[in-house]
Amino acid sequence: MGTLKPIPVAVPQIGDEEREAVLAVLDSGQLAQGPVVEAFEREFAAWCGVAHAVAVNSGTAALHLLMLAHGLSQGDEVITSPFTFVASANAALFVGARPVFVDIEEETYCLDASRVEAAITPRTRAIMPVDLYGHPAPIDALRDIASRRGVLLIEDACQAHGAMVGARKAGALGVDATFSFYPTKNMTTAEGGMVTTADARLAETVAMLRQHGATERYHHNMLGYNFRMTDIAAAIGRAQLRKLDGWNEARRRNASLLDEGLASVPGVRTPKERPGHRHAYHQYTVLVEGDRDRFQSRLRELGVGSAVHYAVPVHRQPLYATLGYGEVSMPVAERVAEHVLSLPVHPALSESDLDRIVEAVRQVATST
Repeated sequence: MGTLKPIPVAVPQIGDEEREAVLAVLDSGQLAQGPVVEAFEREFAAWCGVAHAVAVNSGTAALHLLMLAHGLSQGDEVITSPFTFVASANAALFVGARPVFVDIEEETYCLDASRVEAAITPRTRAIMPVDLYGHPAPIDALRDIASRRGVLLIEDACQAHGAMVGARKAGALGVDATFSFYPTKNMTTAEGGMVTTADARLAETVAMLRQHGATERYHHNMLGYNFRMTDIAAAIGRAQLRKLDGWNEARRRNASLLDEGLASVPGVRTPKERPGHRHAYHQYTVLVEGDRDRFQSRLRELGVGSAVHYAVPVHRQPLYATLGYGEVSMPVAERVAEHVLSLPVHPALSESDLDRIVEAVRQVATST
């Protein structure tokens, strides 16, 4: 097995359609934000099932601008997850707000709705759950809390393209949301992001903020930023979007085969899907008992790539220690961070690849 070609944990899917779309933009001479971005916004909004989508140059920018558009500022508190990429909490810092961390669910790794209400204070302005690894956060339960307590609910769907709650897709669950199009996501624009919303005025505000607060060329109504998406990126995104449903089905099929193959492997817990929720499997993340780093090293020797998302919870990051989070305790997030390991689940996997992954995990698990 060790002599076979290694199986990477992620492979961006770039084909002739993307290349031709980029060349068409290059030939057009319109490279910056233009008609291709507008078309991508319309198509992504329609695909999600939401009224408005505003394209920006990263998922982080989408989070930042959505917070600005909602008026979050100095002294406000934003309840969010400690177990995700640091950009989620950092977006609150960008606008002067303070992240307030609430621990995660043991099985889905998403924000634990049962713990949220106790964290609300008079300073709380928003709750921002993360659809981690592609599993939707408990949006319905969190919406009830947010409505009852009079705070905003913002969905960080940056990892959840095509995830669903019932018949509704992430990004169209009745709250404003953000997406990332980083290369390892279920679809990519090489780098980029999107805000989705049902609120036309909010969409207009985000659109102004992304280009220096302008409503038209050289007319600036507010302090804004250069967070525009290029037509080159949008061209890639449009081609990717047409393939996304098929890719997501492949991810779910691969995850199902991994579930089946790993069901009886000792010391390895496979991902869980909450009833009524549809996992998009941005990552297929198992929980490994014992020495996770040694487990990962042995898989590498057997030609199976893997990754750790995320080894250090946000509240334990050096930056957050300097901000006074040193005494914050999130026991579930801290424990999970020591044991999670993401295995390949991407659409490029063959059945023989999946068999190799299962066999390698089984071999490592039974030899430790």
